[in-house]
Amino acid sequence: MDIDIGQVIRDETELAALYPPALERSVRKQMDHLDEHCRAFIAASPMVIVGTQSGAADNSPRGDVAGFVKVADDHTLLIPDRRGNNRLDTLRNLVKNPAIGLLFVIPGVNETFRVNGEAIISRDPALTGQFVMQGQAPRTVIVVKVKEAYIQCSRALVRSDLWNPAKYAAPGKLPSMGTVMAKHTCGFVNAQDYDEEAQVRVPATLY
Repeated sequence: MDIDIGQVIRDETELAALYPPALERSVRKQMDHLDEHCRAFIAASPMVIVGTQSGAADNSPRGDVAGFVKVADDHTLLIPDRRGNNRLDTLRNLVKNPAIGLLFVIPGVNETFRVNGEAIISRDPALTGQFVMQGQAPRTVIVVKVKEAYIQCSRALVRSDLWNPAKYAAPGKLPSMGTVMAKHTCGFVNAQDYDEEAQVRVPATLY
């Protein structure tokens, strides 16, 4: 794809000229701590998208039972690092750069909740022990120091009609995980074997 270099935005002044100023309420809503409303949203959320960066930016979904992210105090969040594929993209980024962005999502709710701050990774048993599930504690906990917290308006989810069951992908419309893995690993993974194994392996290895 060819991009017209002359149309590329290169500074904030040029960018600001394209958009009207932010509404005052959109600026005022940002806080540097978590109040009772923030706590209620986080407690009801079973999914958070974690954004980190080092040399490159990365987003990673983290999900568990609603309220799995704990509010330690008005300025601190605790996120258990549950079992995954051990690529450790998020954790490697945080070791190099503590900047973190969180987007909390609640099924059926069109508003989301954003938290920006800095994070460290702790293996302290006093922290990991707070997140035992099915007899298993996470190896580490991401400790987030909150710098910005604010609710996000509903437009994106309303436009996407995300929670409408009629819009769910029909079975078979997309290639299976095994099919994708077989192609992307150049045959290292057998598609049918992967899909059949995943039906047993995934539920058995959540924690």
